[in-house]
Amino acid sequence: MTIEERLIAGVQEAVKALYGLEATAQQVQLQKTRDEFEGHLTVVVFPFVKAARKSPEMVGEEIGKYLVEHVSDVVARYNVVKGFLNLVISDAPWIALLGKVNADEKFGFVPVTEKSPLVMIEYSSPNTNKPLHLGHVRNNLLGSALARIVEANGNRVVKTNIVNDRGIHICKSMLAWLKWGNGETPESSGKKGDHLIGDYYVAFDKHYRAECDTLAAQYVAEGMDAEAAKEKAKQEAPLIKEAHEMLVKWEQGDPEVRALWKKMNEWVYAGFDETYKMMGVSFDKIYYESDTYLEGKEKVMEGLEKGLFYRREDGSVWADLTAEGLDEKLLLRNDGTSVYMTQDIGTAKLRFQDFPIDKMIYVVGNEQNYHFQVLSILLDKLGFKWGKDLVHFSYGMVELPNGKMKSREGTVVDADDLMDAMIADAYEASKERVKQTEMPEEEAREVARKVGLGALKYFILKVDARKNMLFNPEESIDFNGNTGPFIQYTYARIASILRKAKEQGIEIPEQPSSDISISTKETELIQKLNQFGAAVRQAGTDYSPSGICNYCYELTKEFNQFYHDFTILGEQDEALKQFRLSLAKAVAKVVSLGMGLLGIEMPERM
Repeated sequence: MTIEERLIAGVQEAVKALYGLEATAQQVQLQKTRDEFEGHLTVVVFPFVKAARKSPEMVGEEIGKYLVEHVSDVVARYNVVKGFLNLVISDAPWIALLGKVNADEKFGFVPVTEKSPLVMIEYSSPNTNKPLHLGHVRNNLLGSALARIVEANGNRVVKTNIVNDRGIHICKSMLAWLKWGNGETPESSGKKGDHLIGDYYVAFDKHYRAECDTLAAQYVAEGMDAEAAKEKAKQEAPLIKEAHEMLVKWEQGDPEVRALWKKMNEWVYAGFDETYKMMGVSFDKIYYESDTYLEGKEKVMEGLEKGLFYRREDGSVWADLTAEGLDEKLLLRNDGTSVYMTQDIGTAKLRFQDFPIDKMIYVVGNEQNYHFQVLSILLDKLGFKWGKDLVHFSYGMVELPNGKMKSREGTVVDADDLMDAMIADAYEASKERVKQTEMPEEEAREVARKVGLGALKYFILKVDARKNMLFNPEESIDFNGNTGPFIQYTYARIASILRKAKEQGIEIPEQPSSDISISTKETELIQKLNQFGAAVRQAGTDYSPSGICNYCYELTKEFNQFYHDFTILGEQDEALKQFRLSLAKAVAKVVSLGMGLLGIEMPERM
């Protein structure tokens, strides 16, 4: 039994013996003792006052005395503050708990079985006309961290991606490459495929704007209003007409257009794969919009036949959601073409065919809040069992301070550029901290990769996902404060201590001796370790990677305070030295588990 379980059972026995009350485990409220009072855990006695017919202070005194007498191997002493019974736990249970932390490879995690619920999480959702950018970085980091946290809470997880590989934006890149590419390929240009295609998307926009300006000036010269001339130019520009013609050919399955589309998309996918690998992001199943949009149309027509939707006079199909307090939603245009909602319905249909999903989580920006409110209702109407309870993991925008980092397009920050810059910054920061001769160059580069990407991931994930945020590269790479490098450095410090212990031939027992007296600081550190499972549970309940960040930071802060106040390898008492080494090892382990949930690697040396 855990310390908490022993105490709950002890309180149940106490109130039955003292007051004849059969209390449930849920009635026994345990919480961490407030810092200003002596104690480790506090029992709230108010639920038992009525049965006892005594004051809260008297009830606390009687239960405390009972626990000291009957659970003496756990409770050393107590004090009562109003209706709160503060308990000081003996040293032995804490030391035993430390042994359990070291022995459990997945301490704090709930085991996953074949019968565990299946949760599908969708994230990334890139377009194949440009590289991943800063917004995608936040999306991918949140999605992959959430997948690990959900799995750590005892769920089977399927990580999915929906690639937006069709539409007018794709045709713009294709047309630009045909006009100005001269057969350029990723190999001939030395560029990643997604960057190459992104360059042609920018090229299309540049030429299209020029055409619009020329036409607008012509229309104004012919006597048209400036605003009207601008809007007409956007519709009449030859380039946009050609792009629409290409889209029609794609829809009709034109062999040449489809072959070009496939070739250019493969370039992009190869580029995406490199970015995902660098970011430490992966997927179990990737869906493509080009496969799902027709499925969505079929599902909408099925709903139309069942009377779930209705057709307007112009032939378009709509869902009337006014009874749900929303508006009417377009599902198929009058020309039969689909909208994003239709495609999401089609994707849901394919996913439900592929997997027996119990819960579906969409990681998508907060500008789509209404979209997913509508999608949930429509999927429920169409018979998807998880539709009503789908989760939209909504997050805010992320931006960089002006002038901090340039992008190749001048408008958005490229994910590859951002990661490269973070790694370079980490390398320069490490050169300032240690002499280069102390670490081989290859190892220094690998440490810089872990630290740079760790700084990026931690800085983004520590912020409440619902909030807009400003990513500051300089602040994120700081080795002090609430940053990834600070936590990584603490881990590396512990790794160094453990290496030195091994070099000195010191055995670190999994279960330290209980015949020692340990300090309040040490029991507090073990208590903090014990809270890891609760932090994982809370992060899973709240869908909050930031909760894991906060826990890892608090744990490393507490360890550094302990390290400042106590010696480890210099301790003369061998049993106490082994205990402290075991404690340091457990901290490193739990920090590694926590940061692993965030996708952050821990360097053994820094």
